[in-house]
Amino acid sequence: MDLQATSPIPLSALPLAAFRDHLRLSSGFADAVTEDALLEQYLRAALDAVEGRVSRALLLRDYTLRLTRWRDDYAQTLPRAPVAQVTALVLIDRLGAQSVVPPDRYILQADGARPRIIAAGSALPAIPSRGAVEITFAAGFGAAWEDIPADLRQAVLLLAAQYYEHRDTGPAPDMDFGIRALLERWRDIRLGGRA
Repeated sequence: MDLQATSPIPLSALPLAAFRDHLRLSSGFADAVTEDALLEQYLRAALDAVEGRVSRALLLRDYTLRLTRWRDDYAQTLPRAPVAQVTALVLIDRLGAQSVVPPDRYILQADGARPRIIAAGSALPAIPSRGAVEITFAAGFGAAWEDIPADLRQAVLLLAAQYYEHRDTGPAPDMDFGIRALLERWRDIRLGGRA
């Protein structure tokens, strides 16, 4: 399984002003551009860490999932939630030839925690021998910072502040208890079985 984000989070979606206020930083200094670049870096790192921890995309963007086999012939769980839409499902043979699967052959089951595509018939389309399938989908709570649930926004700001505070002393320690507590309700517990 190979998951790639294919559209970056735009700078305009990042809460630089809110993060600056959270840190209680003054503004108007000559080096504000450099400072904003650092704040952006810490926010992006915190977003990545929180998304990885909860298996959810916070800000809406496009992803491509490449698989060499289905986990189940009837359904395939998507590794990021919440999924807004599946934009394409493409079969790729061993020589690289592609064929687009018509959207009426699969259904998006947009469950908030475990979205998946399911077969519209008895099975998902067969993946060619030594080939792959690429699923392109959009996932995230929304395009704006305010679309993200408040506890996840707070966790990102707290973690970015932790990164900022340890910028001169080396790597920041693991997420502190307060951040983990904010994320706990969003974590999926998966115990064996098939999905």
